[in-house]
Amino acid sequence: MTRRPYLTLVIILLLVAFAAWVDLSKQIIISNPFNGQAWISRNVDVQLGLDLRGGLQVLLQADLPATTTVSTTDLSTEQTILMSRANALGVSEVFMQSAPPNRIIAQFPGLTNTDQVVAALQETGVLEFVDLGSTQLPEGTVIQTDYRSAAAGPSGIVTLTATSVATPTATPAATASATAVAGATPSPTAIPPATIYHTVMAGTSLATVEVSAGSTVGVAGYVINFTLKPDATTAFGDYTGSHIGQTLAIVLDKKIISAPTINAKIDKGQGYIEGNFTSDSANALAINLRYGSLPVPVKVVESQTVGATLGADSIRRSLFAGIIGLLAVILFMLLYYRLPGFIADLALISYACISLMLFKLIPVVLSLPGIAGFILGIGMAVDANILIFERLKEELRAGRTLRQAIDLGWSRAWPSIRDANISTLITCLILFIFGNTFGASMVKGFSITLALGVIVSLFTSIIVTRTYLHVVLDSIKFAEHPRWFGITEGSR
Repeated sequence: MTRRPYLTLVIILLLVAFAAWVDLSKQIIISNPFNGQAWISRNVDVQLGLDLRGGLQVLLQADLPATTTVSTTDLSTEQTILMSRANALGVSEVFMQSAPPNRIIAQFPGLTNTDQVVAALQETGVLEFVDLGSTQLPEGTVIQTDYRSAAAGPSGIVTLTATSVATPTATPAATASATAVAGATPSPTAIPPATIYHTVMAGTSLATVEVSAGSTVGVAGYVINFTLKPDATTAFGDYTGSHIGQTLAIVLDKKIISAPTINAKIDKGQGYIEGNFTSDSANALAINLRYGSLPVPVKVVESQTVGATLGADSIRRSLFAGIIGLLAVILFMLLYYRLPGFIADLALISYACISLMLFKLIPVVLSLPGIAGFILGIGMAVDANILIFERLKEELRAGRTLRQAIDLGWSRAWPSIRDANISTLITCLILFIFGNTFGASMVKGFSITLALGVIVSLFTSIIVTRTYLHVVLDSIKFAEHPRWFGITEGSR
């Protein structure tokens, strides 16, 4: 007996143990043993689709004349920005997909505050670099700027010059009328002047925005590197050179999302933004910088709230059906194929653990058709084992040794296994393309779970089942125990 099956067995058992850990966990946290800092912290709870959990489904359409064509690139960029905005609102498990030529389908499982999300999706999104002078304002502060005022050009883009006035200016606000009170002399109550800050540069002047580790520029944490378009490089260099030490706020839709201090002159059209960024917050800010404005205005064509009552019942029935189906397959394999059937049952349990792990790690949003695809995959996973075991029995009847019968049974069953699974994968690809093109998310979910099930079943039949067979059966003498393999004396 070679040592290789045992080495492979150790790897398989470690994989199955890890899969079982993920399957039984709702959140994975892996920490540094020296300082306790979390290396990995990720939610791996099962993500349920709109039909099972309830929530909001919105159909968005480009708010343009009928004769205007929306490019595929603009539609993809639009989807990225909308996804970022929805995530920023704290809406988890958002599903969005483009439906050419000019629509986007958005699903928000478990959503309750529908008005806020719909309003956020329809915002135009205006990005500005605003000079705060020596004023320090916290992130999230809403301010007034002079962008798109008379100082802006016809297109609304602020023209940069070396002598741009960047000091905050106060504009008197309306004075409230005095209220008469008996026995007192009426006096006017003035509203404090509203500060209007100067917009130095609009987001359209950015050429590229990338996130990198701060160690590349000698600072801690993460930084956001950016480059400017040629027409903005010179003017921005003159401005930053004359305002070192002052605050240049990054403002999205009049709300401050970052307020870094100018540390040096940016005269080559390249710079970086530093702050207390995590990887997630840095990437979120980079998306806002890169895609601050929607390339195409959108409007809500249709919005509907989906209840979760039917979903809860569907989950319960689906789980019951899956458990019954799995037990039936396990019992059949055990009774008909005896010892090889028991090994196939172990491989089938390994298949289920690994498949569920992939669903949670990718993650796959499980809709009711998606669960159906997973249950169907359980039945298909055992097909390969049946082909292998039938060939195994034929080789044993022909007088082969057990080791030879295992290898020959697998190699001669492999062409049928390969062709059957490839044809299923091709079908899954067709279903995925159909679902992605026409916005049929349930068809898409079914194709994804079924395809993953086919791929995992190939792995279990090629690697797991074969390894289990060699480890368990190589030391058994078939001639002494033919009934262990479902072969009687009369059938040999």
